[in-house]
Parts: sequence; structure tokens; C-alpha cells
Amino acid sequence: MNRPTDGRGHPGAPSLEIVRDGRRRGSQDSLPTRAAARREEQAERAEGAERASASHGGTDLVPQPSREEALRAQLRERTADLQRVKAEYDNYRKRVRRDRLAVREIAVANVLGRLLPVLDALAEADEQGEVEGGFERVAEVLRSEVAALGLEPFGTAGEPFDPFVHEAVSYSYSDTLERPICTEILRPGHRVGDHLLRPAQVAVAGPPTGP
Repeated sequence: MNRPTDGRGHPGAPSLEIVRDGRRRGSQDSLPTRAAARREEQAERAEGAERASASHGGTDLVPQPSREEALRAQLRERTADLQRVKAEYDNYRKRVRRDRLAVREIAVANVLGRLLPVLDALAEADEQGEVEGGFERVAEVLRSEVAALGLEPFGTAGEPFDPFVHEAVSYSYSDTLERPICTEILRPGHRVGDHLLRPAQVAVAGPPTGP
């Protein structure tokens, strides 16, 4: 076998050929890439599982009311509505009743106000002794009927003077009085409930108003 020689004819050293295992080297270089791809795939799977759980199983986190609970809630709502309607109706009935009583009092007050001159004439005739016999009976029935309708006379000598219900016809000074009082009732006043039909005409006595 001939051995290779150099240029001078001497046998040369055998040449060494380095054979690179490309397959093994490529396999080693691809390991980090495969690991990163595997981690990315696992992350994508976990993210997809979370999205699926949120979209399909999210309602499981909040318990849904049962049919019995829903019916009870509806019953409570209807009961509250009925109670509110009943309260409004009761208030309406009270308001209507109050308005009817007010209208009745006004109507009665108007009628009795027209009868006050008749009662004054009867009182004057009675003071003069002219109410006798059957006429006296008529006067008694008239007074009892107007009293049944709510007519109330007021005014008493000695009571404190009230400008809201008394009409002072005369005023006399007295050093012994600390406040004005009604010394004489010249004409009684009349009221029906809270309605003042006519103030009482009175004579008033009280302390001097000036120094």
C-alpha cells in the first residue's frame, strides 16, 4: 500500500479528518427551543382552561335561588304591595270622612248663623216676660234643636278678655285689676265646633294702659 508523501518524496504524516456529528449537535441545540415551546403550550392550555371555566362554570360560583325561594320572595313583594294599597285606602277613607265632617259643620254653621237673630229675639222677649203659653213651648223646642246641632253659646262675666272671641263694647279702668276681664255680657257669643259664628259682646274693665 502506498503511503502519501510530501513534496520532497518523504512519507508524510497521516492526515486526520474531523467528522462532525451534525445530527447530535442539532439535537442538543434544539433542546431549549423544545422546552420553551412545551412551557408555552402548557401556559396556553392553562389559560384556555381558565377561560372555559369562567364562561361555562362561572355561574356555579353564585348559587341560584331555588323555585321555593323565588316564590317566597314574590309572596313578600305582593304582601308589601297589598299593605301599601291598604294603607293608602285607609288614609283615603279617613280623609273623606274628615272632609265630610268639615262640610257638614260648615253647612250646619251657615244654617245656625241665620237663626241667631231669632234666638236673640227670643232671649229679649224672655227677659221682658213675653214668652208665655204655647209660644214658650216653641222657644224651648227651638233652643233644644239648635243645641243638638252643635250650637254652643259662650260668654260669662268675670272671665278674662280674649280679643279672638270677645268684642269689647266698652272699657273701664280699674287699679285693682292686673289684666282685662269681662265685667258684663251684653250679647252671648256662639260657636259650632271650631267655627266661631259670632263673638260675644262684652263690657271690659282692666288696668290703665298709660303711665
